[in-house]
Amino acid sequence: MVQQVTIENFKSIESLTLELGRVNVFFGENGSGKSNILEAIAMGSAAASNKLDNEFLTSRGIRVTEPQAMRSGFRKESLDKNIEISFVKGAMQDEEKHSYKLIHSNDFYSTWICERTVQRVSEELKLRRADGSLFRFQIYSPENYFLRRFEDESQIAPLGIRGEGLFKLLSVIYEEKPEQFQKIREHLEVIDWFEGFEIPDDLRFTERRIRIKDRFIEDGLSYFDQRSSNEGFLYLLFYFSLFVSDYTPQFFAIDNIDNAMNPKLASQLVKQLSHLAKEHDKQVIMTTHNPAVLDGLDLKDEEQRLFVISRNKLGHTKALRITHKPTPEGLDPVRLSEQFLRGYIGGLPKNF
Repeated sequence: MVQQVTIENFKSIESLTLELGRVNVFFGENGSGKSNILEAIAMGSAAASNKLDNEFLTSRGIRVTEPQAMRSGFRKESLDKNIEISFVKGAMQDEEKHSYKLIHSNDFYSTWICERTVQRVSEELKLRRADGSLFRFQIYSPENYFLRRFEDESQIAPLGIRGEGLFKLLSVIYEEKPEQFQKIREHLEVIDWFEGFEIPDDLRFTERRIRIKDRFIEDGLSYFDQRSSNEGFLYLLFYFSLFVSDYTPQFFAIDNIDNAMNPKLASQLVKQLSHLAKEHDKQVIMTTHNPAVLDGLDLKDEEQRLFVISRNKLGHTKALRITHKPTPEGLDPVRLSEQFLRGYIGGLPKNF
């Protein structure tokens, strides 16, 4: 897993170091820099892959703009400084640090280039095969249109950042990993009406659809396809497939995890995804504006971490980890969502 990320001179981030867990949730004001942190990590991942052309960056979820605007604009001299991103991976005794210096000449039609250094604390790591988890980092922001249209596929396999490729991934899991397909089906039972879904055996070569069963509808009419499903189901189907499958990246982000979710369902989703992340060795960063998402975290688990993202008096993006604090004797515990709404843990606007 990636234990630590350090970002220098990227968009609203002047200098920031994050100590990550397995499941990380970012919340904060609009414009505080949550997505900028995700994009910086994606830039570092692209540098690790030595693929820094605009097409590659965009397909990973990065909002690409002029090179000066990709750097911090707090001081004029920063507009020509390099962007620096580093990752620390592994446990303390096997620590491995990857550092990337991103350079751009600011000339028309030129691209970013990278200077890379790798430092290994343990000599034993030099003999190991390179871990590809960092290379495949993507920022997923699924959209209803692409989740419903199974015909669309992305240039990135198996899943595109907007949800493209979901049907093909489900088909491969169905054929090659039936136990994972069954696990996805079981987790979808969090929806009250859901009884099951399947990939029909009689599909024509170009046909892309699944059959979904509603337990309340009479036999013979109870199956419908993804075009008739509600969007919350499609988002759940995407998330569970992303976390369960062996074919998806090991390290990734989800922007606005609460999209199309009932608040209580969003809380339960985060609980389930936290268990799946541990079970399938995934590491994720999620952003949210929904207070209910916070209640899905168990902050007593060191692998589950909550960060409030804000901007200081100079406008620099900062991150503060919120840790578990025992409830004083004789008082009722206050849920994280309530602490958020009452302003106890930050993340709310202060200018009105």
